[in-house]
Amino acid sequence: MMLFNRRSLSVALLSVSLAISALAQDASTQPPPPDQPPPDKRVFGVLPNYRTTNETAVYTPITVKQKFIIGSKDSFDYPLVLLAGALAGVGQLSNQNESFGQGLAGYSRRLGTAYGDQAIGNMMTEAIFPSMLREDPRYFRRGQGSGWSRFGYALSRVLVTRTDSGGRRFNYSEVLGNATAVAISNSYYPDNRTAGANAAKLGEQIATDAISQVLKEFWPDIKRKLLHRGEK
Repeated sequence: MMLFNRRSLSVALLSVSLAISALAQDASTQPPPPDQPPPDKRVFGVLPNYRTTNETAVYTPITVKQKFIIGSKDSFDYPLVLLAGALAGVGQLSNQNESFGQGLAGYSRRLGTAYGDQAIGNMMTEAIFPSMLREDPRYFRRGQGSGWSRFGYALSRVLVTRTDSGGRRFNYSEVLGNATAVAISNSYYPDNRTAGANAAKLGEQIATDAISQVLKEFWPDIKRKLLHRGEK
């Protein structure tokens, strides 16, 4: 029996994000300072955060070059290797993709494929498809309002995005980009190539992206609370 899998990991991340939203709820009811500092490049010092920007009254689009810069930074930042290493460890313990085997060779294959999943998915959803479809890959952090309204807003941004003209529409880049990444992953995952397995991987990836946006939305509030407690 598998002790760990990606679905249980997604459930765990969702539980963490719910706890974070509750922790930040008191601070989130207060309006942000007039001039918000730019978002940290890494949430908790680990999660790449290059595509987060603060919501402003006037929308300013970005160029194709800037989209590829964002995708590249999110894909090749060193903490992504640490995340891939953790996912590879989970896969090793639960013996996911049995054809990879165990030992150092099995872990190396799991590490490479886990990193490939993240990097390919980032480039597809943040650079390639947004450039083709003229969508903005950035996450526009709201930074004010009730905790639950911000929580719902952050989750919903995987389905709603800005266009380069400033409008809003269904986030085709998120869905098509991750679907393409899942299709590519069939070339290096020999054990799970069924339609059902691919659909599950697509759902898990979109859920993970939604949860990461919750973390990005609330991280400045949590950071302020932690610093305030440290000062006390």
